[in-house]
Order: sequence, then C-alpha cells, then structure tokens
Amino acid sequence: MKNNLSYILAFGLLSFVFASQSCQKMDIKIETTGDVNIVGYLEKYPDSFSLFKQILDRTETSAFLNAYGAYTCFAPTNTGVKTWLTKKGAGSVDAADLETLKDLVRFHLLLDTITTSSFKDGKLPVPTMFSQYLVTGVSNKGGQSSYLINRQALVTQSNIKVGNGIIHQIDNVLEPSTISLVKQLEAKPEYSIFVQAIKETGFYDRLNTVDPDTSKRWLTLIAESNQALADSGITSYAALKAKYSKTSSPANANDSLHMYIAYHILDGVKFLGDIITSPAHQTLQPQEVVSTQLLNSEVIVNEDEFNGVVEKGVTLIRNTSDNAATNGVWHDAGAHFSVKYRKPTAVYWDVSSFPEIMKLAANYKKASFTWTRQSEANQPIKDHYWGWGTLASTNIFTYSYSTTSSVTRYAVNFDCNQLPLGLPSRPIWWEMMTPPIIKGKYKIWICYSRSKQSSSSNQLCQVTVNGELMPRTINFTDLRPKGSDAELEAIGWKQYTEWREYRTDSNYAGKLVGTYEFMTTQKQQIRIIPITGTQNNNFIDMIHIIPVDENQVLPRFSTDGSKKYF
Repeated sequence: MKNNLSYILAFGLLSFVFASQSCQKMDIKIETTGDVNIVGYLEKYPDSFSLFKQILDRTETSAFLNAYGAYTCFAPTNTGVKTWLTKKGAGSVDAADLETLKDLVRFHLLLDTITTSSFKDGKLPVPTMFSQYLVTGVSNKGGQSSYLINRQALVTQSNIKVGNGIIHQIDNVLEPSTISLVKQLEAKPEYSIFVQAIKETGFYDRLNTVDPDTSKRWLTLIAESNQALADSGITSYAALKAKYSKTSSPANANDSLHMYIAYHILDGVKFLGDIITSPAHQTLQPQEVVSTQLLNSEVIVNEDEFNGVVEKGVTLIRNTSDNAATNGVWHDAGAHFSVKYRKPTAVYWDVSSFPEIMKLAANYKKASFTWTRQSEANQPIKDHYWGWGTLASTNIFTYSYSTTSSVTRYAVNFDCNQLPLGLPSRPIWWEMMTPPIIKGKYKIWICYSRSKQSSSSNQLCQVTVNGELMPRTINFTDLRPKGSDAELEAIGWKQYTEWREYRTDSNYAGKLVGTYEFMTTQKQQIRIIPITGTQNNNFIDMIHIIPVDENQVLPRFSTDGSKKYF
C-alpha cells in the first residue's frame, strides 16, 4: 500500500473479521500486466471495458488516469455498464447525463492502491474520490465465494496491478448514495415509529443535512425498526412517547425521549468494522457512550458485566446495517435499547493500535514503520501529537514491531510506540487522546518496555491528564522492581505482561503515575513531558486506566493481546 501520509484518514479504522463460516478461503493473487497504466489496460480489453473507457473519455478522466499516480479502480464490464445505462434510460454513454457520469467515475476511484487484502467485511480504509466509502463483503453461492462491493457488484477479477495502481474488475456499476440518513429511513415504513421520534425530538434537520465541511458532515445512526420496538411492547409512537417523554416536550434536551434519540446517534462515520475498534463510542447524548464488542462474529452494543452479572446487549444486524448515506451511515438494531447510565469501566488501551498504522497492511503486526514530520504544521497521526523540537530530522514517531527484539518480544501484539524525547533536538512532549473513558475516578498506569541499551540515559518525565499534573514521574529506562503483586502495587508498580517465563525479567513494567477523576464521558488527553535528560528509546506498549475500586493488577496481557486472569 502506498505510504502517502496526505491520504491518511482521520477516522478510526480496523480490519473486521469475516463472519460467515460458509465463506471459503480466497487466495489473494496479484496479476502484474505489461501495461503502463489503468487506461492502457482498459484499452487492451475493449470487449470488457470499452464502455467504461468511453465514460472516462467523456468525463475527461482518462488524462489523469493515463499519468503517474497510485489509484484503485473498480472497473465495471460492458455488461454492467449496459445494465446501468438502461436503468438510467440512456441509450448510450453519450446520451447519459454528464454530471452523473462524473460522479460515477469518482465513485469507482480511490486515491490509494487497495488490494483484496483490505477487503475485510466492512468499509475500505480510504474513501472514494466521491468522498463516500465503499463497503466490502463476501457473497457465497453454490460453494463459490466472491467479493461483494457495496452490495451492488461482484468482483470477477481482482488485484490487477498496473503502472499507476490496482484494478478490480466488477460485474455491475457502483452507485453512490444520494439520500441522507433520515430520508433513507423515512422511505422505509418499517421504521416509521423511530422516524417520528426523530422528527418530534428535533433531530430531523441534523440527520438530513450534508455539511460541505467533511470534518463536520458525518454521523452514525443506530435505528430501531417497528418490529424491534414491538418486541419490547412499543407498538406506536404514542406508546414510545408515553414511555420516555416526561416533560411533554420531546424537543427539550432534558426530556428522556430526546435523550433516547440522541443516544442512538454517534459522531463520525462508523461502519461495523469501525465500531468494533473501540470498546465504547460517544453519543450525542452528553457524557454517555454505547459500549461495543465482537461476540461470536456479531457486533453487540451495551453488553456488559457488572458485579458478576452479564447485562445482555443488542446485536446490530449485519445484512441490514452498514447503509451508506450522503451524511453518514446507519445500522439496524436487533432490539430496542435506551440510554445506559454507566459506572466507571477499565480501559486497557493498546496505544500501538491506531488507524494510521492499521491502514498499512504491510506493517501493522508485521514490520516497523517511522513517520517524520517535515514541519510543525504537519500532523500525520490523528490523536497522537508530539511537540516540535529544534531539529526536524529528529521529529519522528516509530511504530516498532518485532517478535525477537528485546523491546517488543513480550509486548502486547509484539509492538510498541517509540518516540524520542528531550530538549533541545528531540520532540518536547508526546500527547495522546484516549478511547472514550466513562466518567469516574481512575488510576493511570503507563505500561512500557525498557530498552536494555538505554539504562544510562536516565530521562525523567512527568505526565499530565487533561492538563492536570500527575504526582508521580516516570523514567522509561527503569526496571520494574522485584516483589510480589501486592508489594509492587503498594509502591506504584505492576507486571502487566502475562509470560510466566519472563517474570524474572523486569524490562516490561507498569508504572502508576496518579489518580484522576474524569468529569465527562469522552476521549481524554494524556501528555508525557521530559523534565531532564534526552532519550531516543522510549517504548510505550499500553496505558491502563482502571477505576480506583477495581483490581489494578489483573488482567495481564499476552503477546496476542488476550487477557489472563492469574
């Protein structure tokens, strides 16, 4: 995949495992052609692509696809184009609406080279040039598995490598969404109760608006069908209002019906594959989140265990979810759910799992990768920032991966984040935004891998949480002290890794930096600031944010990321 940081997305992305056990394993083969570029390949096979080539010519797209670059093109065959033209009432490419053709071309092109290795039953890691995402899945018919794009076209030949990118041949034309979130639901009578609640609570306009600023445009809506509501005894809007509206004014932000709808709307575009990347997602209801997890290949919201009792969650129905709209995506909830007011919950944050490295399939959990900032304005990684030092050449951030290296061999997923720190020539601080943390009082543990080559550097750092200075400092070159779990916890240390044979070695250490009370449920800011010394080998593996009244020592974590309660 092309390492072009200008195309790195701001959205959280993670591969989503295939759900259907009936899907056969499909080999990923890359076919290299002798053609210079995408246009040359299409011209070579007129029996398959002459009509798509005509579309490129008429929209004046052939010129830039004839030049150097790195693109992914989903190329519909002549049969697919003919079907689409008939649907549009156009007898030929020349008779079709020009603006519609331009949109069509943009929807079939991505500004990156994406092979089928990124087709993980969810949205692709980069948007199309039309600024909407494509969703991939698997179709299984008669024992034959094929990739399905946007539920509209099958991939009939994949991973065709040309000089300026990758081509995937598809059997139909892909059509972008032209309807907003709420308009899509409004057109479906089976969601009439939920739509009426959207209108009465005042969220209709927001869910119908396509903000020209794409940083503000996207929303994710979890919709409840009439059947899901009926299963909970709610058979009309009047019944829904009677259950929740306590002020008789659903548009009032303090009304429980208003809160119910706000709780079903997430900020940002989050397909199912995005939803499972975080244990919680903030809703439009202030300070409240929905929890999410993947259980038996199903995406479940709000299934949690409190005091040993499992509260059953709600499944997002896969084949009726991931519905792209002009201003976001909506999912279909398998049952009714309301605002869940939560107690503080531990977050065991693997800081090396972030969208920009996950997007690099050749590196994530495979090989190290380094980002270098060329200017202070350059910000290649969302939610990870580092203060500008005097020498740009040392303003680097490294994702460090190895199964044998002394600093990653027993780390979670065999990876860590490495960042040089210290004046005058290194970054002057390192700041991260956490996943959403439920409001409450927590202990903050920095879990790191000590570089054996760095013991003489003795760099001392302080940590702030949302700008508040934590009382304990941290030195990434310190060994974890010896002692029992209780003895270590008493002096602010713990072992966070699971490997029994490594317990006698203290290079993997969890250091308590302080206690902090989060007043709102949201992402929080953690900053590490060097006080004295300079150091290139600061390796952070995890940050544990644990409610003060919960076990601070367990679970431990294995190299595959699994939790161990012993």
